[in-house]
Amino acid sequence: MTKQFVCAVDVGTGSARAGILDTRGALLGRAEHPIAMNQPKPDHAEHDSRDIWSAVCTAVRAARAKAGVAAEDVVGMSFDATCSLVVRDTHGGQLSVSVTGDKRWDTIVWLDHRAIAEADECTTSGHAVLDYIGGVMSPEMATPKLMWLKRNLQKTWNEAGYLFDLADFLTWQATGSLARSQCTLTAKWTYLAHEETAWQRDFFDIVGLGDLFEHGNLPEKASPVGADIGPLTARAAAELGLTEKCRVGAGVIDAYAGALGVLGGFAGDAENIGRHLALIAGTSSCVMAMSPDPQPFAGVWGPYYGAALPKLWLSEGGQSATGALLDHIIRWHGAGGEPDAAMHAKIARRVAELRAAEGDNLAARLHVLPDFHGNRSPLADPHAVGVVSGLTLDSSFDSLCKLYWRTAVGIALGVRHVLEALNENGYLIDTLHVTGGHTKNPLLMELYADATGCTVIEPLADEAVLLGTGMVAATAAGLFPDLNAACLAMQQGGRTRASNPASGPRFERDYRIFLEMHRQRQMLDAIR
Repeated sequence: MTKQFVCAVDVGTGSARAGILDTRGALLGRAEHPIAMNQPKPDHAEHDSRDIWSAVCTAVRAARAKAGVAAEDVVGMSFDATCSLVVRDTHGGQLSVSVTGDKRWDTIVWLDHRAIAEADECTTSGHAVLDYIGGVMSPEMATPKLMWLKRNLQKTWNEAGYLFDLADFLTWQATGSLARSQCTLTAKWTYLAHEETAWQRDFFDIVGLGDLFEHGNLPEKASPVGADIGPLTARAAAELGLTEKCRVGAGVIDAYAGALGVLGGFAGDAENIGRHLALIAGTSSCVMAMSPDPQPFAGVWGPYYGAALPKLWLSEGGQSATGALLDHIIRWHGAGGEPDAAMHAKIARRVAELRAAEGDNLAARLHVLPDFHGNRSPLADPHAVGVVSGLTLDSSFDSLCKLYWRTAVGIALGVRHVLEALNENGYLIDTLHVTGGHTKNPLLMELYADATGCTVIEPLADEAVLLGTGMVAATAAGLFPDLNAACLAMQQGGRTRASNPASGPRFERDYRIFLEMHRQRQMLDAIR
């Protein structure tokens, strides 16, 4: 019998990655290709969707070659991607979302904050959809970006015939199907999957998007994660180096793929899954918790029904800049430079030496509030700004290392802040499953355990995001009866790191200061 494999594609902020996996979840081959980003103004960030598709095709071909798997043996495929917004005209051609007018730039990147005023308007509406996004609309969601487009690029809006979340755009490119994932629509488009009438059209009327459905080609009903959308078209199969017998599954937002990859072992265990938190940490950080019952509260996105695993509600928190913040600190400091892997490693080694020499109270008067790109959770304040307290005239490399260390502490305390909000509202989380780029940073991995007091699990899977998307692909291909079964069969387990009880008092002090800095920043903002 022919062995069967799946292809998982993960489109992040700066690259497209592809992996070939077997039915046990083993990653047999992986490849990556960069994607372009245009930033014509502060808070504006744009992709070229053709460039993304080209990068996907390049990565898929290379991954299959590395895996040594025949094209006809890849029977399932799925996509995860950032929650970026793709705009196409009525013929499927590119339309500019850029103030430059260049049609190449047809995609507003997830981290783009141009629509912050429109997000505030959505929040002010007080509509019931806000009950399922933590009470506050984020500029990273689809609705405010659509409002901005209609107001500022009227020609693009008038000519728009297709509006996609990026994962759904990739599914469309692959199959020609206009199906949309329950994950993307529920998490970013105010689609209420638990309601009989999921689209709340009166909300779009209130915010000036009453004609959204004339321009979006949006379905009345979303497709559950892992649903079989259809086979690859002949053209897509040729471009990807696969065959038309490959089935394509309704995909997910990238962080949700990571949640499946690290929490898949608890699929079907509704009683215990609420103790576990997925922390998908790279440029930004997402935290995800699931439960059999909705847990709505301010400052955390959701609860979203069926946005990852079936019949479970998902709550999503996050930090808008974490890896990106550490990169920024390196670039910003006079002793810094290019924040590549070698520089991060050099700083981590020096921090270890300084801690060995000076003790655990290294730079104890230096404190960083890490909201340099707003506070996604638990304050849901996109206007929040970062704060650094305790600077001196020292501009040496060691001073950079101390600032980097204390910024990492601030990032970990931010996770604790989100955790406490979740646990105060019905969760009982005591275990963090960390995946993404932060697993390569020894300082952050230590801090996630010690600053939160949680057990930290680092997945054995090299690429938990690709693994989660592979689970989705295997479900669509019919290799398992449902998504829960695919998750249980393909999950990889992880390495455990316990927190250090001796560090507790030090981080209790830091956390009190962290909360006080939030309070004082709010007081300063209130002064008129």
